[in-house]
Amino acid sequence: MSAIDDLRQTVARLRAPDGCPWDREQNHQTLTRCLIDECSELLETIDRLDMPHMREELGDVLVQVIFHAQLAAERGDFDFDDVAREINEKLVRRHPHVFGTGRLNSSAEVLVQWDAIKRTERQAVGQSQAVVFKHLPPQLPALMFAEAVWKQIEKKQLDCAGRVDGGEIRRLGACLTEETLGRRLFELAAAAHAKGLDPEGALRQETSRVVRETEAAWRAAHPPSSS
Repeated sequence: MSAIDDLRQTVARLRAPDGCPWDREQNHQTLTRCLIDECSELLETIDRLDMPHMREELGDVLVQVIFHAQLAAERGDFDFDDVAREINEKLVRRHPHVFGTGRLNSSAEVLVQWDAIKRTERQAVGQSQAVVFKHLPPQLPALMFAEAVWKQIEKKQLDCAGRVDGGEIRRLGACLTEETLGRRLFELAAAAHAKGLDPEGALRQETSRVVRETEAAWRAAHPPSSS
């Protein structure tokens, strides 16, 4: 039996009627905090390139995946094999240049093809394409949220005049290094604390405003067809 099968059996045993009281009390919702904590600890080991601890933290994240799959299996929704099978099929389907006959020569070409395949997948299940910004998880940290929104603005060449100062962004970017960026972000966080402001909330609100106003401008410029 493989190591992954051993781990699956261990989690199933913990959830059994005579298993661990704590594990038996858990559900998808109660485990969300555990998943966030474990992912945060894994990211810390990646930042340090601490390989022994990275191996340990990857295991902790893997337990969360298997635990959620076990909970779903108990309800008859899906099991770990379904999870693994679906993601494997998606990887193969979205990499035809590796598993098919086509070939791509750059990461930029791969990303263009990836988006095209995703659009085809959404159309196949009847999902609307009339969206400006793709869905982003509401739990995404504000900095990651802001970066993801700006990447979509750049990628789709969206008009955000009056909402985002592109010239100021280019000016700031010209003199930024990772060190100066980190220092400025820290200084802003410290200044916000001294002022009694919430930097996380402020950035999330501002990014959400950019999304709302950019979407409104896009929809005004692209009214639905009357046909």
